[in-house]
Amino acid sequence: MTSSPAVNPQTSTGYAGNFDAEALRRAVSESFDTTIAQLKDLVAIPGIAWPSFDPAPLNASADAVAGLVRAGGFDDVRILRCDKEDGTPGGPAVVARRLAAEGKPTVLLYAHHDVQPTGDLALWETEPFTAVERDGRLYGRGAADDKAGILAHIAAYAAVTRVLGDDLGLGVTFFFEGEEEAGSPTFRSFLETHRELLRADVIVVADSSNWKVGIPALTTSLRGLVDGTVEVRVLDHAVHSGMFGGPVLDAPTLLSRLIATLHDDDGSVAIAGLVSGDDVGVDLTEEEYRADASVLDGVRLAGTGSIASRLWTKPALSIIGFDAPAVDVASNTLLPWARAKFSMRLAPGQDPVEAMAAVRRHVEANAPFGARVVFTPGESGNSFRTDTSSTAAGAAMWALGEAWGVPAVEMGIGGSIPFIADLTELYPDVQILVTGVEDPDSRAHSANESLHLGDFRNAIVAEALLLARLNEDGLA
Repeated sequence: MTSSPAVNPQTSTGYAGNFDAEALRRAVSESFDTTIAQLKDLVAIPGIAWPSFDPAPLNASADAVAGLVRAGGFDDVRILRCDKEDGTPGGPAVVARRLAAEGKPTVLLYAHHDVQPTGDLALWETEPFTAVERDGRLYGRGAADDKAGILAHIAAYAAVTRVLGDDLGLGVTFFFEGEEEAGSPTFRSFLETHRELLRADVIVVADSSNWKVGIPALTTSLRGLVDGTVEVRVLDHAVHSGMFGGPVLDAPTLLSRLIATLHDDDGSVAIAGLVSGDDVGVDLTEEEYRADASVLDGVRLAGTGSIASRLWTKPALSIIGFDAPAVDVASNTLLPWARAKFSMRLAPGQDPVEAMAAVRRHVEANAPFGARVVFTPGESGNSFRTDTSSTAAGAAMWALGEAWGVPAVEMGIGGSIPFIADLTELYPDVQILVTGVEDPDSRAHSANESLHLGDFRNAIVAEALLLARLNEDGLA
């Protein structure tokens, strides 16, 4: 590390509750083999919510998760869904409730059971939907993202109910979404439809990462997101490059010149008016980042400031798609148009509407050689910052530190979880915690996704401690 981890003062209070923390640890450990077996069974179900995939495995995944929840003692377990805008059904969500006793808060525990497609199977060292243990890790699609999040919630709740028994008055709601990897297309309508069913005082979103293996973290910031397409037109139709080439440049060339204006020479985003910051409490060394991101030798890193700020508190723009003929079918033709899709992560505090407008202004002002530029906005999502002074955040930092035996750190994530903005809008008084079971080598969304089993056990212990503390102290 290039700086010392930022420790929340609330992790150093020496808090000692009246509940038996060691009994909670034992309860998690004694059932851990069963938890891993349940996780392996879930990994075996290829539930993918993308419209191009068979929905049967996704429905089977929801059924399996609902069965685990019922086996954990919940009587009120439902599989619910809302229709998309085109009338097709959304992904199946599993919702279960235990009502709070008088004067006790309710905690909603969120994770998602759908997974990413496998991608190129040749890149996998083992079968993606057969969970395999190797060198202290569990490999398989969804082993980390986010079926481990589901099992962390279920196992933590089981440990708390086993140890506290009748003393558990905390309200607990499970909300296991079934379409997160497809962009949560019905999440907002689902919340609006089931607003009271899902109402809670604290929401724990188990879909993030820890700082590194052996060091836990509470994710306290997420970047927002805007995306869209930029099209460049220069000709009414394609023409012969020999007969007409020279006086006019083809559309892919001009689009490339336009794309080049999006970054400064040092690689920083060059779009005016965007929020940018450098306020991070922990940092990565360049060597750590290069290893985690698999950067090739000789490739110079882009941007300025700390590595962590470039990941968490500054905008980052990528071109993620390009419409042009493939090399194998290319002809000697001046192409009349070309189109690219951009994706830009936004610093916390950035208004996505203003960011989208800034991108539009930039590309229209930088049209090369007077080319016609067509800007089409796409999706957008808000950033997020945790109120680290909240009671729930303090309890979470304490629980993480206790479970791992080292102080927890507050960290940002360069990615986005847009539905958190919906949660904060519909439940403005809720305290939201973003936790996770992943680490920098989990490779979520990539081939050979994996889960560190030691950190997974610690994550379950941490959540059990958090639930026990909220049960005892509430949110006062």
